[in-house]
Amino acid sequence: MMATTGWQRIGPHPAIAAWAKAARLAARLAPIAEWRAGGTWDVGLEALPNDPAGSIGGIAFPWAELPLTAVPLHAAQVSTIRPGYPRSDGDDAAHRWRLDRDGAHLDGLLATGPARRRRIAEPHAWILGLPLTPSDAGASPLVVWQGSHLILRDALRAALSPHPPGDWAAVDVTDAYQQARKRVMAECRRTPLPAQPGEALLVHRLMLHGVAPWATGAQAPPEGRMIAYLRPVLPTVQAWLRDD
Repeated sequence: MMATTGWQRIGPHPAIAAWAKAARLAARLAPIAEWRAGGTWDVGLEALPNDPAGSIGGIAFPWAELPLTAVPLHAAQVSTIRPGYPRSDGDDAAHRWRLDRDGAHLDGLLATGPARRRRIAEPHAWILGLPLTPSDAGASPLVVWQGSHLILRDALRAALSPHPPGDWAAVDVTDAYQQARKRVMAECRRTPLPAQPGEALLVHRLMLHGVAPWATGAQAPPEGRMIAYLRPVLPTVQAWLRDD
């Protein structure tokens, strides 16, 4: 399934639910980093105090229930969305992109300078989303474009091929990325992935993804719709662009 669609739903499973419960408790105590999108989105980078094995609050990370090899983990991100997402925070272009295109993006690209040119800064091994709060399907779920990882991989490989592999992390891939993203929007099926605590969403590292606007009437707990994300980093861009 991952090879063609680029994503996989796992669970529900009690071990994943136990980890999510412990992570939710820890997330409630985490400092708010920065509310964006008019106060409706807390990015929550490195918000969870999990250890490198993924354990938190004495609860082991559910490696055995996931189709993944255990690797050292960073402190997980906790993305929190409130009703009304996305509101404008003064950046009209960013607001329109979130509202009309779910803020679609490819993880790992870093935009720098006034022109926001992109290079590959963090080549992730995979993206794993673990819902922490029970929320309605319309409460700003993760959105993916099925098969987009294949289009993006081909486009980035073509852009990087004239350069020595050792230089790939420094190459400007902005144009290739934007052209491929436009093709993805035209050809790939937009797929919302609502999920509940006890489930996990495994997303291919090269998948275009985003967050849907909050649907009218959708419900979530007072702290909002919370998802913990883990993205361990690979040693090279070459590994990021491999065929699996």
